[in-house]
Amino acid sequence: MRASQFHFNTLKEAPTDAEVASHKLMLRAGMIRKVAAGIYDYMPLALRSIRKIEAIIRGELNRAGALEISMPLVQPAELWRESGRWDKMGPEMLKLCDRHERDFALQPTSEEVVTDIARQELKSYRQLPRNFYQIQTKFRDERRPRFGVMRGREFIMKDGYSFDRDAEAAGKSYDAMFAAYRGIFERIGLAYRAVAADTGAIGGERSHEFQVIAATGEDAIVYCPDSGYAANIELAEALPLLPARAAASAPLARVATPGRETCAEVADFLGVPLASTVKALALASDEADETGRIVKTAIWLLLLRGDHELNEVKAGKIEGLRAGFRFANEAEIVDHFGSEPGYLGPIAPQKPVRIVADRTVARMADFVCGANAAGYHYTGANWGRDLPEPDIVADIRNAAAGDPSPDGKGLLAIDRGIEVGHVFYLGDKYSRAMNATFLDIDGKPRFFEMGCYGIGVTRILGAAIEQNNDERGIVWPTAIAPFEAVVCAVGWGKSEAVRAEATRLYEALLAAGVDVILDDRDERPGVMFADWELIGVPYRLTVGERGLKEGIVEYQSRRGDEQARLAPSEAAGHVADRLRTAPGGGIF
Repeated sequence: MRASQFHFNTLKEAPTDAEVASHKLMLRAGMIRKVAAGIYDYMPLALRSIRKIEAIIRGELNRAGALEISMPLVQPAELWRESGRWDKMGPEMLKLCDRHERDFALQPTSEEVVTDIARQELKSYRQLPRNFYQIQTKFRDERRPRFGVMRGREFIMKDGYSFDRDAEAAGKSYDAMFAAYRGIFERIGLAYRAVAADTGAIGGERSHEFQVIAATGEDAIVYCPDSGYAANIELAEALPLLPARAAASAPLARVATPGRETCAEVADFLGVPLASTVKALALASDEADETGRIVKTAIWLLLLRGDHELNEVKAGKIEGLRAGFRFANEAEIVDHFGSEPGYLGPIAPQKPVRIVADRTVARMADFVCGANAAGYHYTGANWGRDLPEPDIVADIRNAAAGDPSPDGKGLLAIDRGIEVGHVFYLGDKYSRAMNATFLDIDGKPRFFEMGCYGIGVTRILGAAIEQNNDERGIVWPTAIAPFEAVVCAVGWGKSEAVRAEATRLYEALLAAGVDVILDDRDERPGVMFADWELIGVPYRLTVGERGLKEGIVEYQSRRGDEQARLAPSEAAGHVADRLRTAPGGGIF
């Protein structure tokens, strides 16, 4: 490919609405064009990288025995109603009607359609296991699309689905996909972690996210540097930080704390450690009748150490809160505690409430808590003496850096990550709902055991850039760069020698299997170099008349870790060698 025949349009500045590095750099490099909020044109440079990502995905999945299919973007409501998700999916699913007033949706995912395929095509255990996947456009009507391709509304996604006889076989399919995903991200060349994850709206039992490590990531990843433990913040277990509850050593005292509503303010006012305070959060769970009218509301008081944060996913797994909860409103709080928010505590509420204590709080003694009266707190509070034991003791907090690792092999650390892949073991959640069965070896019908496996193809573009960029632009992992190398011909229109040598090098690189572009635009060197550094091409060879007179070609790696003056006869081989030995990705 020659630059004079290729289309790209670089910008010196990014549009003002671009927030993160990947969004800014993809716009500046001319890789994407905004059509509407969260919807983009993918221009030739971006599409070249997308196709390389897709090729890596296909290679690893096909090697693992998965079969590629293509399912429709427009899906009938009937299938979604069978699974029960037509009304549960929420406003992110864009719904539409055809001319006959039949309901359809633009696919956000394809569990229902693929389950319909299985129940029609897979009749016998002899046809199992089966693993189908597609690389397809998806649409999710994000309330606030942002960060370019990182959180767009229309995107390209690989979604795959396995069908097995039983849980044991489904576990093997899950493990095979887990291994294939590791291979995919290592070949792409990204630093990542596979972390245990909550199954979320898709449902199921076993789940892992593949997170690309990046300072701008939206997700917190909890891991132990001394072991293999890793989980996202929603799932990471937070062990109690006290070995046992100490004996009470201080009397209970009601002290004035005027205007101090937060634990930090109270601790500072009283001159005590923040870790000696207890934070109280009032939640409400509503019970509705068959018409949807709320007939009963229960109030819960969740207690955490003052320096800890509530994990709402964990709270939602407590019996009684699984059906859903909300934060209690001020009227409910005053009614149950006799106080405005900011001074709540577990000692003598006005009405019965369910007390849930975090594991660490359940082992605390002589702690500070709200006195259920504006401007007052208790000091020296102790379980059993001053208030009953909690109704429930549970892990309800976010794990924090420095906590002991749940596997007992060190202390936890936290990094930021960008989710680019997710694998789920679904069990029979969808096959049972949609009556998808096969005949087992005993001649009886059985529900399929299913797995679900997704990769955000276009999101990988953004994640790779967030992880790999500098002040000059993108620094692509070699495997997914739009071009692996560029030959810059300085003085193309003036020098026959430059044209001849640049063309020879270009053809030699092509012959060596290098994905190379020849910059024959006759631009000034500074413009050429700035463009290719912005675009992020990993290797650059510069051919100029002065260098040819000295018998050299200049070589530069985009990462800046190597530059050299090479004999023209050695230059193509040098680049080809670097490509063969380019580092891949791996577990961070």
